[in-house]
Amino acid sequence: MELETSVYRPNVAVYDSPDGVEIRGRYDQVFAKILTRDALGFVAELQREFRGHVRYAMECRREAKRRYNSGAVPGFDPSTKFIRDGEWVCASVPPAVADRRVEITGPVERKMIINALNSGAKVFMADFEDALSPSWENLMRGQVNLKDAVDGTITFNDKARNKVYKLNDLVAKLFVRPRGWHLPEAHILIDGEPATGCLVDFGLYFFHNYAKFRQTQGSGFGPFFYLPKMEHSREAKIWNSVFERAEKMAGIERGSIRATVLIETLPAVFQMNEILYELRDHSVGLNCGRWDYIFSYVKTFQAHPDRLLPDRVLVGMGQHFMRSYSDLLIRTCHKRGVHAMGGMAAQIPIRDDPKANEMALDLVKKDKLREVRAGHDGTWAAHPGLIPICMDAFSHMGNNPNQIKSMKRDDASAITEEDLLQIPRGVRTLEGLRLNTRVGIQYLAAWLTGSGSVPLYNLMEDAATAEISRVQNWQWIRYGVELDGDGLGVRVSKELFGRVVEEEMERIEKEVGKDKFKKGMYKEACKMFTKQCTAAELDDFLTLAVYDHIVAHYPINASRL
Repeated sequence: MELETSVYRPNVAVYDSPDGVEIRGRYDQVFAKILTRDALGFVAELQREFRGHVRYAMECRREAKRRYNSGAVPGFDPSTKFIRDGEWVCASVPPAVADRRVEITGPVERKMIINALNSGAKVFMADFEDALSPSWENLMRGQVNLKDAVDGTITFNDKARNKVYKLNDLVAKLFVRPRGWHLPEAHILIDGEPATGCLVDFGLYFFHNYAKFRQTQGSGFGPFFYLPKMEHSREAKIWNSVFERAEKMAGIERGSIRATVLIETLPAVFQMNEILYELRDHSVGLNCGRWDYIFSYVKTFQAHPDRLLPDRVLVGMGQHFMRSYSDLLIRTCHKRGVHAMGGMAAQIPIRDDPKANEMALDLVKKDKLREVRAGHDGTWAAHPGLIPICMDAFSHMGNNPNQIKSMKRDDASAITEEDLLQIPRGVRTLEGLRLNTRVGIQYLAAWLTGSGSVPLYNLMEDAATAEISRVQNWQWIRYGVELDGDGLGVRVSKELFGRVVEEEMERIEKEVGKDKFKKGMYKEACKMFTKQCTAAELDDFLTLAVYDHIVAHYPINASRL
């Protein structure tokens, strides 16, 4: 189909939007089937009803940041002790998603959706968040793709491979992850302001798919969601109200919508009971979003030079603070009757090096066996090639669909604030600084050109890795840390970082090839990443700081003004 040009003329079609809603993204007939007047009206209702609550929640985040930057540390809230100590449980897990032992994740791209639903995993989490670069094209095509997937009609014709992809008879259950509360959608203005990104993602998807989903996927429940980046239960309370508002609009039972919350910020680990309590009618558990959790640890303690992390490759589940977080999550979820989901295996099969591949897969196997033995009910994989290994590890559960009743982890009730905040052990090296820089620049270059899920050095990286790389570089430069793992006593400075950036850009050019380097946005990404790492103040999110570079506004048709 021929797509519209970038300039509006009076006779060019525009979206049929309700009063107060202005679409500034490119017009496309296919997108118009998603951006209907009624669907946009629903999104506008959500925006108007909840924008004040969202603004307040974001101001509370800023206030918490001010406290942490003044020397405070996160901890359990004494005022909600009654919730932590209470004997309440969440609503029963819907039978359709009782067994979630292996979940695959990926962006809402057409071929990815088909392959993931066909992968043999129990669940596919389709991502509008960290695995997607949120351009107008990616977001709207993603909505189209999900609607076709829920309808069961999705196909993809790969002309390069001369292959047509379509759904198998048996497919994974679909969960959708909208963006976090902090991200705007600049292509949709509601009452003159950018819409809240997650309300656009949720609202359009729910509006078009709830009826069919409940019929074909949810066995009377659903749709199902993953909720990212929360820092406090007040943010979960907003989501609960959004769900109730959506259920009322659709005329479906309260508690139909179900969501798993990613515990991927340090403040949220102290709020797990409270988050589940706010979502108790709509919850299907919590997930260990461990890469973002590491990013959040650095960000939370950005003004605490006594809490510097070692090289990020050393910050794994063997670190006491990470193991404590995982164990407490399992204990909390099982006490409340919901799933405790494990973390991501980001490895990609290494086809040209059997020995390296065997070592990588062995690491995955050990990680997944650790998770299932600890009591997790399921885990994440980034690549279909890892699913058999993950399935095999979780066969440890036997015939049970989960371990909610069998692994209570009462021993984890002794975990303290000190356990959750313990400073990770390990050294800092020049190679750690180099890897952060190399990965951060390459990820950002891909993100700027439309890819949010990027294979780098045999790992499938999303925004979380770039965030860890950025904030760790920033903190090391800020405090002039000694690279104690090299035995040379070198301290990190802006000058050293500048030399590292130059050398790593040369290495990137060699690795990707001159042609790709020239055509890509590596130089632009390098400037942005360097600016982020050397800024006087640390930006909260890289994806927010550079978002304007992928916003493409189209002029409004003059005849409608």
